[in-house]
Amino acid sequence: MIEKYYPDLYFDSIRHIDINILKEKGIKGIILDIDNTLVPMHTKDADENVINWVAELKKTGFKVCILSNASLKRVTRFNKEMSITAIHRAYKPAGKAFLNAADKMGLEPEKVAVVGDQIFTDIYGGNKVNMLTVLVKPIDKKEILYVRLKRHLEKRILRRFSNAHKSRLEIRNEWKKKRLQIERSRLN
Repeated sequence: MIEKYYPDLYFDSIRHIDINILKEKGIKGIILDIDNTLVPMHTKDADENVINWVAELKKTGFKVCILSNASLKRVTRFNKEMSITAIHRAYKPAGKAFLNAADKMGLEPEKVAVVGDQIFTDIYGGNKVNMLTVLVKPIDKKEILYVRLKRHLEKRILRRFSNAHKSRLEIRNEWKKKRLQIERSRLN
């Protein structure tokens, strides 16, 4: 079922995300990826735009958490200026990582949005635990080889997503709900 890779929302960048849409959907917390979502790959520190955007989210009432597959050193340095909840070595798309992030924010998964640039880690992982998934275009074309290879598959999925019928998305939403139960049972 290809629909499990479809995002709920798709924007050009984090700055294009309509916060009001998230609020209308009952979202209280936001999980953020770092590389190519907030900053280009291999950028060590959060820039002023990211720091201000995260501060704006917090001021608007959202809880915010970084969820990254990067090392503790990388995530700690990046998060230094923002001081938000952060999880390193998340092993995305593992459902456990996303549920852990929701738990650290004190929220049910259905009240959390995942924002990321990769379909096979951020979007699929968030979908597996019934979170609202928000795909953004990658910031930079410079990426490690295996990510560049995955981008070819992502393009095919996005073409199918843009032509998806409402009924296919409803099937995906039912899958998301059932999958959350499976992921929760794995934790017990």
